[in-house]
Amino acid sequence: MKTSIATVSISGNLREKLAAIAAAGFDGIEIFEQDFIADEASPREIGDMIRDHGLEITLFQPFRDFEALPEPYRAKAFDRAERKFDVMQELGTDLILICSSVHPKSLGGIDRSAADFHELGERAAKRGLRVGYEALAWGRHIDDHRDAWEVVRRADHPNTGLILDSFHTLGRKLDPESIRSIPGDKIFFVQLADAPLIEMDLLYWSRHFRNMPGEGDLDVTRFMQAVMATGYAGPISLEIFNDQFRGGNTKSIAQDGYRSLVALMDDVARAEPDIDGPTIPARAQPLGVSFVEFASRGEEARNLESLLSALAFEKVGTHLNKAVTLWQQGDIRIVINEETSGHAASMWSARGTSVCDLGIKVADATAAAERAKALGADPFSQPLGPGELPIPAIKGLSGSLMHLLDDTADMDQVWSREFASDAAPTGAGMTHIDHLAQTMSYDEMLSWSLFYTSLFEMQKSPIADVIDPDGLVRSQVVETKDGAFKVTLNGADTHRTLAGSFLAETFGASVQHIALATQDIFATLATLKDRGFETLEIPSNYYADLTARFDLPSGLLAQMQQHNVLYDQDDSGSFFQCYAPTTAAGFFFEIIQRVDGYRGFGGPNAPFRIAAQKRMQRPKGVPAR
Repeated sequence: MKTSIATVSISGNLREKLAAIAAAGFDGIEIFEQDFIADEASPREIGDMIRDHGLEITLFQPFRDFEALPEPYRAKAFDRAERKFDVMQELGTDLILICSSVHPKSLGGIDRSAADFHELGERAAKRGLRVGYEALAWGRHIDDHRDAWEVVRRADHPNTGLILDSFHTLGRKLDPESIRSIPGDKIFFVQLADAPLIEMDLLYWSRHFRNMPGEGDLDVTRFMQAVMATGYAGPISLEIFNDQFRGGNTKSIAQDGYRSLVALMDDVARAEPDIDGPTIPARAQPLGVSFVEFASRGEEARNLESLLSALAFEKVGTHLNKAVTLWQQGDIRIVINEETSGHAASMWSARGTSVCDLGIKVADATAAAERAKALGADPFSQPLGPGELPIPAIKGLSGSLMHLLDDTADMDQVWSREFASDAAPTGAGMTHIDHLAQTMSYDEMLSWSLFYTSLFEMQKSPIADVIDPDGLVRSQVVETKDGAFKVTLNGADTHRTLAGSFLAETFGASVQHIALATQDIFATLATLKDRGFETLEIPSNYYADLTARFDLPSGLLAQMQQHNVLYDQDDSGSFFQCYAPTTAAGFFFEIIQRVDGYRGFGGPNAPFRIAAQKRMQRPKGVPAR
């Protein structure tokens, strides 16, 4: 599989784009005309520069408004094409994209267009070049890949072929199955883009909201199944127009693009067994959170220990070689790392007390790590001390780590061998980590939903708006089908929101809160009260409103109000949640109870919880230090 990406898909100047594209692992680029026109080098020098990066130019684009024009426009169109052929030969590429005309003078007509493409094919053949025809979804006369194919078929020239673009097919809700009847050797190029389902003008939607396959709602997998069934063996390329990407991190967006293509073609190969695809392990099945590790130091570490003790965690082990302690309750493991060197020390120096590492339990850690590497994730390792076990790890959100653990003999013994830990204490009845909430800037949300859904067998929810008194936060859930592993991705636009201030004050720490599950929240809170634990105070107005919204059993409302417990319900069941006060470091713990299959996260309560948390913050305008 030859991977490619259009230079228009990512931010930066041409030289920055080439470096990022090459580093991400792509084989080639579609060179967008504006990118090289803006560069000071000649077309020949640019072609050499591209090849010096180990890339090839898979396509030159775009050439607009060519076919079915009356004279003198027709002659002028051919003259323009000849000039572009000159440039292509200087660059060192042999294929040009011609998109269906939107010219107001275009006459239309399949035969008229086919005749133009036959003649253009003749001219291209004399130079050893090829021309590809693409149906724009908003083309004046040709807006359907089936009509574009008919033009190419009637043109009947070996140097004229079809270019397919998933957005132009799926955006118009055309059935991609019709592609299967097209001969694979007449498909010269394939461009891919996903997009969220939004009802708006097609052209505006295309120019501003495309994203990587797997980040949107279009069935790009089914589109590519149809393409590959034709026997197509050419490049698989990305053509993305997205306002966020244009202003985003060039390197990260290129990495996302490569990851999306590898994951997509793996899905296609699994859906169509006769199709060759990348040979990589299947998506890993997460079985839950094995541990959460905090980087901390000194007084901050003591404060974290006090909070864990109030939550009925107990210190069950100290690392054999490091200043690292293990705290546990049920199947919940919290690690506090006070090392003065290594990754955790770097994270503490940059961000203070923060989550620096997540341990995710999977069925096969080695296979999961292999898939992550194939998707472009950066592996991580540090020198091992005496008795320490090698556990696969990759870099995760905001420089944090993600270790992958399974039940193999070695990994299953990591706690007893490295910490000499005792059996898990009973604590206050909390059993496991229900979910993690990771905070990021809004423009990183697509990247991290793709990270999780391409690596793990997880599904994503629609993005929901969460109202903060000082702004808006977008929230999206990625979770396994059985709910064993759940992550909420919270995208902040401004530092004034609770999520945004957490990002700003921790210089980009990721995990803002950890939800701990119990089977009886009131029994848990009664036990914690005896240990001096206090919950975030919720105003009485909230409970007065609950009586209007829900028919609650007698006495339950008073019990919730006593413990500052919030409530929600859906068609399946009900949900109880309460919060520990936010720590000085900006993160907090949540305690939750799910009843009868409730699958939500208490979304309707978020504005009230955020308002309560912000009342506990320092007054606006007062600096952090």
